Amino acid sequence: MSGIEQATFGAGCFWGAEAAFRALPGVVDSRVGYAVEAADEALQIEVVQVDFDPQVLAYSSLIEHFWGLHDPTSVDRQGEHGGVKYRSAIFHTNAVQAEQARVAKEALQESGRLNKPVATVILPLGRFDLADEAHQRYLEKNGLSSCQI
Repeated sequence: MSGIEQATFGAGCFWGAEAAFRALPGVVDSRVGYAVEAADEALQIEVVQVDFDPQVLAYSSLIEHFWGLHDPTSVDRQGEHGGVKYRSAIFHTNAVQAEQARVAKEALQESGRLNKPVATVILPLGRFDLADEAHQRYLEKNGLSSCQI
């Protein structure tokens, strides 16, 4: 698929995030798994990896959607799920993504929409480990419409 790009986001439980991203026009595929930060092999975060057509959907629009999927002010916790693996994170694969993520985070912080600091980390993607097949499109496979977080 020529021109298709990837984006990787950690928004707590990956099932709901995957379903929400899949519904966006311009998203051509997605998968859930675990992102490993380039400098720390021990740091594994539940993520959704999204393949998208940047001619239809801008990376910056994906980030805006990401903010609405979870509480970006929560440190290592989303709802009942706690621990580092549920950290709010944007993993980038190039300098353009890193800069757009940084600018979006600053804009959200300065917007006044949140009453606490944005805790989302912006990290280089070292590795993506695909989750078991049972986790892929989990909500869709199980007739669920949302994931409680």
